[in-house]
Amino acid sequence: MQQCKFMIIGDDNGDVGSMAETSARVARWGQDRRLEFIEYRLRWAGHLNRSDLTDFFGISVPQASLDLAEYTRRAPGNLAYDRSTRAYVLASGFHPVFKGTNHERYLNDLLREAYAVESTDESFLGWHPVVSVPQTPWRHLDGRTVGTIVEAIRLNRALRLVYQSLSRLTPFSRKLTPHALVYDGQRWHVRAYCHAREDFRDFLISRILEIEGTEADRSRASEDSQWNNLVNVVLSPHPALADPHRRAIELDYGMVGGICRFQCREALLFYVLRQLRLDQPETTTPEAQQIVLANRSELESLLSKAGIR
Repeated sequence: MQQCKFMIIGDDNGDVGSMAETSARVARWGQDRRLEFIEYRLRWAGHLNRSDLTDFFGISVPQASLDLAEYTRRAPGNLAYDRSTRAYVLASGFHPVFKGTNHERYLNDLLREAYAVESTDESFLGWHPVVSVPQTPWRHLDGRTVGTIVEAIRLNRALRLVYQSLSRLTPFSRKLTPHALVYDGQRWHVRAYCHAREDFRDFLISRILEIEGTEADRSRASEDSQWNNLVNVVLSPHPALADPHRRAIELDYGMVGGICRFQCREALLFYVLRQLRLDQPETTTPEAQQIVLANRSELESLLSKAGIR
């Protein structure tokens, strides 16, 4: 089963590559970054010592000591020295001072680990619990196709390509001017102006069979009204749920006053509602549906356009 993997290209000579990697890391990350690392390890691994700093950043032991002293100055009461383990440990009065150590960052790092992302250069993970995600087939993408699309976006070029749609039995040619990439949670799309239909649409990158060539065009992102228009999405617990269950759903979604509000691009509304299982008529039980689109009437015209009833 294929998985999404991000790879870095390194030197085949392990020692030389490792030294270059360490030097680049030291050059790129100053003391503030190292202090953030200290807090991250304290907060999520519960402990760290000087060798964690020297190994990760390639700095000297005296510099690591200076960093720990500086962190103590900025965040007094956050760490304590445990003589039995000879390590700095999380203190009971810990209070984070760096935004980059929040739980969102930590959970994203765990996801990278679960998906076997090979580049750990940006991850501060030390000890961490076992994490797993449900495995699904990874949609095959051709690297050259992705590269050509990204280049076309960067240079404002149109693509002449062969595409296989499920609405036709045979592949067909299209001229597209792409301006953005979209990930719907399962598949990668390219948002592009279709010259044949004179409209902006999403095209699955995995269904692009061949890119026949490119030609000059202009930037069209500002012309994509559905992309640039933000719509309000309002969620609430299913009204038929019992009060205890409604309160549980409110906690799940961080609702305030029984409501969760957020915005999304009009062009992405269908994907958002599909992920929330709100793209179909409410025919399931309240316990299975759990939430409803509270402002469905406001979005009626957009839902109709997207084929959502």
